[in-house]
Amino acid sequence: MYSTVIERDWSTNMTLATPTTIRSRGMELLVAYHNKPSVRVRNQLVQMNAGLVRKIAHRISHQCAEPYEDLEQIGYLGLIRAIERFNPHQGCAFSSFAVPYIRGEMLHFLRDRSGTVKIPRRWQQLNKEGQRIRESLALELNRQPSDDEIAKELKVTVQEWRDSKLAAKNRLPLSLDATVCQQLDSPMTLGDTIPDMRHQELMSLEEDRQQIQRAMNQLEDKTRQAIEFVFLHDLSRKEVAEKIGVSPMTVTRRIHRGVQQMVSSLKPQMLQSDP
Repeated sequence: MYSTVIERDWSTNMTLATPTTIRSRGMELLVAYHNKPSVRVRNQLVQMNAGLVRKIAHRISHQCAEPYEDLEQIGYLGLIRAIERFNPHQGCAFSSFAVPYIRGEMLHFLRDRSGTVKIPRRWQQLNKEGQRIRESLALELNRQPSDDEIAKELKVTVQEWRDSKLAAKNRLPLSLDATVCQQLDSPMTLGDTIPDMRHQELMSLEEDRQQIQRAMNQLEDKTRQAIEFVFLHDLSRKEVAEKIGVSPMTVTRRIHRGVQQMVSSLKPQMLQSDP
């Protein structure tokens, strides 16, 4: 994919060069590219460091179900980005600088390709191989092969093959717009069946507020005012006393008595709402 567009302009004597001269040549090219970027120099650097990409791709390919070739091609993108960002004057080895870019590009690729639900790597490989065998047998038999026939070719049990199929099917998330049943006038989607916890919480708070308000409405006017001024408007008992024309001690007594009356009024409702 990406490596095929790289110019192959290595000189013939590079095959006889020592590691020291290769490193020296590599640094010369990195300096040249840093001073004056060009596609020709960049491609020389890509070819010179292709072994680093292959080494990382080989290691990661043993940890996932993606083909080595795809990982290698993606790795070249990371290598190119490393070449474009490398500053040879900072004293850092290019290989150490490039590895995170190459590895990161491959991991981003795997993350984009993976499903929301993680399934065992063996099942991923089994399903991929099973799909290839299915296509081959379909051409050979001129019909869709059975699970028994596919499992036989895979040299696994029918149950294991079916488990791998089910895992592959379930690895992708369902759309919330997917229809789960048909109503009289409109279909019900998966999203309609999921409770809105925030909405339920707000509804519960609104019910509590209405119950408290009904309990407060049963209080005497000055007692209700004292509770509202203290608990809702955050006034001091002295300020409330001045507003309603009583002493601070009277405000305290009214608040205490009013709260007790509200608790007595709310108890039956609370018992009814308990599961």
